[in-house]
Amino acid sequence: MNIFTCLVLSFVVAIYLIETISDLLNLKNISNDIPQEFEDFFDKEKYAKAQNYLKDNTRFSILSSTITLVLQIVFILAGGFNYVNSIALSFGFGTLFTGLIFAAILYLMYQIVDLPFSAYSTFVIEQKFGFNKMNVKTFISDFFKSIVINGIILGVTFFVIVWLFSNTAHYAWLYAFAVITVFELFITFIYPIVVMPLFNKYTPLEDGELKKSVEEYAKKENFKMKGLFKMDNSKRSTKSNAFFTGFGKSRRIVLFDTLIQKHSAEELTSVLAHEMGHFKLGHIIRQMIFSFISMGGMLFILSLFINKSWLYKAFLMDTQPIYAGVIFFAFLYAPISFVLSTISSCLSRKYEYEADAYAVTTYKHPQDMINALKKLSVDNLSNLHPHKLKVFLEYSHPHVIDRINAIKNISEK
Repeated sequence: MNIFTCLVLSFVVAIYLIETISDLLNLKNISNDIPQEFEDFFDKEKYAKAQNYLKDNTRFSILSSTITLVLQIVFILAGGFNYVNSIALSFGFGTLFTGLIFAAILYLMYQIVDLPFSAYSTFVIEQKFGFNKMNVKTFISDFFKSIVINGIILGVTFFVIVWLFSNTAHYAWLYAFAVITVFELFITFIYPIVVMPLFNKYTPLEDGELKKSVEEYAKKENFKMKGLFKMDNSKRSTKSNAFFTGFGKSRRIVLFDTLIQKHSAEELTSVLAHEMGHFKLGHIIRQMIFSFISMGGMLFILSLFINKSWLYKAFLMDTQPIYAGVIFFAFLYAPISFVLSTISSCLSRKYEYEADAYAVTTYKHPQDMINALKKLSVDNLSNLHPHKLKVFLEYSHPHVIDRINAIKNISEK
């Protein structure tokens, strides 16, 4: 093992340790006291169930990430990448298609390793706590659909990067940035129309109090959309959520059928007013810009390291194929990616506060918004005592009690 291998492994282990410490502190922060805000929503039995759900998920997450880490280290030190490359070369294709075979083998290996963890999470933990409604047939169907769809998207992206870095000069990273940006925008537009219906059924929301309430609010806010849709999430889980997809006039609001069953029209309109706030306040565009800038920076840094011999030595390679360098760089870039992810989470939490404020000031139903947040927390068995480090590193939404307090402060002004 050379010094470069030690450097790469130190990055992988350091991130694992930070995330594990965060998880352990989160477990230690568990409290048996029901927050005052939730005394009318959580009874002792339900609250204990939420605590046990957190414990089971966290312990399983630590176990699975530990096993994955060990497998990664063993694979690297055993020369696994060099062996996979020899298999890819044995097909006798040129650089591009050899690279695709190399990446495909690694991708399938990862999916196979992850499969038992995903199955255990679904059919043991989620089943134990009453969330899972998925049968084995649907699980297997989703697994193969995801492999194919994600494989195509990742394969196209990988192919473009390898081709450009193999055939263009100093500005390969810039060309790659331009092409991938256009491709990602294209995927963003077609995803809700082509991909999402492969997994769930989307039906127009039937006429009634909820549809009327949301449409009236959207009209008042001059918010153009394709329509209101209901998603059959109940065939997979009892968990509730709502989201927006698309851009411009193609925007559509999607409500889980499980959400509609448990909330009043005013509560759901408050939730959707929050989602509309993200669009009105430019959060979606800002997040996309941040993502594109991050990608551009990553590709530029890749251009600085892609031809360095030590990068390939770190993974015990006999040769220096560019397609392998692209994958190896992901390990090298991991600390930067970790920091950027944390920054993105911080920005997201800020945007959530702003969207809450938008919903409260425009729809003017603060208590319904608060009730919706409480019901969602109870229905999803959310952790009401997260550790600050866990929130800082991973939470895309502020802690629910902080959100409730912020809404109260706005409504009292």
